[in-house]
Amino acid sequence: EMSRGLGDVYKRQKSFRMNVSLKNNDAVSGIVKLEIVKADYADQVDKSLRSLRQKANVPGFRKGMVPMGMVKKMYGKHVLVEEINKLVSENLFKYIRENDLHILGEPMPNETEQKPLDFDKEEDFEFCFDVALAPEINIELSKNDKLPFYQVAIDEEMLNNQVNAYRSNFGSYDKVDEVEEKDMVKGTVAELENGAPKEGGIVVEDAVLMPMYIKDEEEKAKFIGAKVNAVVVFNPNKAYEGAEAEIASFLKIDKEKVAETTGDFSFEIKEITRHKDAEMNQELFDKVFGENVVTSEEEFKNKIKEALAEQFAPQSDFKFLTDTRDMLVERAGELNFADDLLKRWLLAANEKNTKEKIDEDFPQILQDLKYQLIKENLVKKNGLKVEDADIENFAKRVAKAQFAQYGMLSVPEDVLDNYAKDMLKNKQTLQNIIDRAVEEKLAAWLKEQVELDVKEVTADEFNKLFE
Repeated sequence: EMSRGLGDVYKRQKSFRMNVSLKNNDAVSGIVKLEIVKADYADQVDKSLRSLRQKANVPGFRKGMVPMGMVKKMYGKHVLVEEINKLVSENLFKYIRENDLHILGEPMPNETEQKPLDFDKEEDFEFCFDVALAPEINIELSKNDKLPFYQVAIDEEMLNNQVNAYRSNFGSYDKVDEVEEKDMVKGTVAELENGAPKEGGIVVEDAVLMPMYIKDEEEKAKFIGAKVNAVVVFNPNKAYEGAEAEIASFLKIDKEKVAETTGDFSFEIKEITRHKDAEMNQELFDKVFGENVVTSEEEFKNKIKEALAEQFAPQSDFKFLTDTRDMLVERAGELNFADDLLKRWLLAANEKNTKEKIDEDFPQILQDLKYQLIKENLVKKNGLKVEDADIENFAKRVAKAQFAQYGMLSVPEDVLDNYAKDMLKNKQTLQNIIDRAVEEKLAAWLKEQVELDVKEVTADEFNKLFE
């Protein structure tokens, strides 16, 4: 018993020492060779076959009583191939991990040195994989490197537009007696025939219109100054000339019917509503930013200015990184890649790819790959780690920016938290946010290394930079 135990330990150790080696073809490609001997897989194959024997259903034998020889005949080769595949895959990736090989794409079965495999006759096997290796990158930066950094100046016009938008959003609707151009008029619309309601004609109970959207001046004038309970006779076809969709939606009829609906209608006014902008007071400040966060018009405007600047910050960084990208790629100099191997991998990795398409896209793929590697290199070399907390904070900022687009500036923390957590449940979104968080860390680090040439621009000028 004792000696068998030691034998097992020896066997297990031996299987851990599977012979794996790398032979470099050149600086950017090599062949990983795995040599597998019977001792590496025998125990595992045996175990799998014994477990199959327990389950095998063979006519004429009770379950679990099928002779081992028969099980081997039926399943032996299949189990052997499966176990060896598992072994190869585990040890290949273990070797890559432990030797810190920076591999591009995936290892590909070798086509030159791989000997044919005969699972019926052989006991020892040799597997060869081609690997494309990332080229060495070395980039030094200093304050002698000058890079533009665009900052958006929040001007008066932009600030006032935002202030007006909030006053309008949080404004009130008052009932009034007489129609002005921007009012909303509600009432009953009925189709007329010879000046009287048409029998079986169109009737819309809660029709709504705003005179300011009536194209025809004459028709618009009929509503201006009209009072509640008045009946206005007008012609929708003339009022909204050519706007089929609007007429159809106003009269609640099919678009096809619009062409034949050309007569007059009566509009009995039931209600006139006027929108009034919110006053510049504490109530508005509280609605926009939460209770007592700001307490004066000056603070209110400054806070809006900050929020606007914050909305532009990620785009400023994005532009800065784009400008930096060109410099970094140039600095990295001529980088060599194992082109043939990468093309082979691209073809295998995506069934939609064709050889012609890959050849055509390859220069661009290499450019992107080059920059990706430079980024990874700088991130790794300078310890720019992105922690879970960074990812959560970034997601919260994305959430905050999304709410801000809808004019919601004071979103409670717990709502932001939950919204961010939901976003991160989506794998694609999570990866996207990790990438952006890494880029942000990189941008912050790069700003420290180089000399910034800060340029103040208007929002329009800034947007033009992206065209």
